[in-house]
Amino acid sequence: MSPHLDLTAPYAPLVRRIESEGSIDGQMLVIDHFLNHRIEPGFIFELAHELARRLSFFQPNVILTAEASGIAPALIVAQALSVPMVYAKKYSTDVEAPSICRTIPSPTKGVETRLAISTRYIHPGQRVVIVDDFLANGRTAAALIEMAREAGADVRGAGFVVEKRFKQGREHIEALHVPVSTLAQVERVEDGRVVMTQARGA
Repeated sequence: MSPHLDLTAPYAPLVRRIESEGSIDGQMLVIDHFLNHRIEPGFIFELAHELARRLSFFQPNVILTAEASGIAPALIVAQALSVPMVYAKKYSTDVEAPSICRTIPSPTKGVETRLAISTRYIHPGQRVVIVDDFLANGRTAAALIEMAREAGADVRGAGFVVEKRFKQGREHIEALHVPVSTLAQVERVEDGRVVMTQARGA
């Protein structure tokens, strides 16, 4: 890996907005007013282009995500890198055969989620990079990695807009030998506020 590439350097505009606008619901960071429910096109475009700049090192030829909230950043990353995007279907897993599926538990919702990808769109030898909005426990990303590898693809890296460091999802993904890039890292939730990783020298 290039010695000049910092995959996890905090992206200051995003860190500032999380610190000033984010709210806390239990242990959950809520920023869905600009990231994944109400989306600000200009800001998500800026974030995705920064993520694409970092992920370009891995030379992907396909971006893989899961519906629904991963689609917006993944689509713009794919556009920036001039490659197609594929998303694993979550809410309607009726996909073209042959397909690959995984079932993952969702601790926040207390239910299981089924992901499905048609192997018509993920091929042996493809260079895949995973993109999603949040990295928490890493279960969704790990399932996508497993599915892509089952299809014969080479998973080169994974990029996320926000990482919850205290959930240890990074360790889960890196144990699968996949490098992780994130734009903002939440170290912990303390006294009703988030404590963010700060840029060196900040």
